[in-house]
Amino acid sequence: MSGKPAASTREGLAFLALFAFIASFLIARTFTTLFPSTVVITGGIHFHHFWYGLAMVVVSGWLGIANDDPRFRRVYAVVFGFGGGLIGDETGLLLTLGNYHSDLTYFVVVSIVAVSSLLILLSTRRKALEYDVFSIGNWERLVYAGIAIAATSSFPLSVGYFAAGAVVLIVGVAVIATGFWWHRRNSSRT
Repeated sequence: MSGKPAASTREGLAFLALFAFIASFLIARTFTTLFPSTVVITGGIHFHHFWYGLAMVVVSGWLGIANDDPRFRRVYAVVFGFGGGLIGDETGLLLTLGNYHSDLTYFVVVSIVAVSSLLILLSTRRKALEYDVFSIGNWERLVYAGIAIAATSSFPLSVGYFAAGAVVLIVGVAVIATGFWWHRRNSSRT
């Protein structure tokens, strides 16, 4: 593979966003099931993880609009999906205004949005998806791994292990930076 990224297809970006959405949703749901009493309260404000998800969706969406550089479209799609999964995990809380464990979360998010969308994409755009998902370079794989590592920093942070969370976040950002550095170095050679 060359250091130059392959062009992204809309279907491939949608697949990456949905895949990240499902992964984020499942991780958040598993964490909240295993640690139901874990809450982040600062200054009397209860920070639900949909706020982190909302920030990820807004920032990646804005960057996707403001920056039309095709090298970053996949990154924006993955971050957007992760943020959407965090928001989706709290669908029950948002729709009932207080019942976090509402079955609406599972019905709305898993049944309707995630599975239906993935099945439609897989059945109608299989070749485009295969191309878009498997044509990424090693630098881009590093960026995605860094995003996943940085995202996991929310777990130790949410249980009060700020030092451990900061270390995980720093490692994730370092991996992301290494991926971009690798890409830039290889791009300047060609």
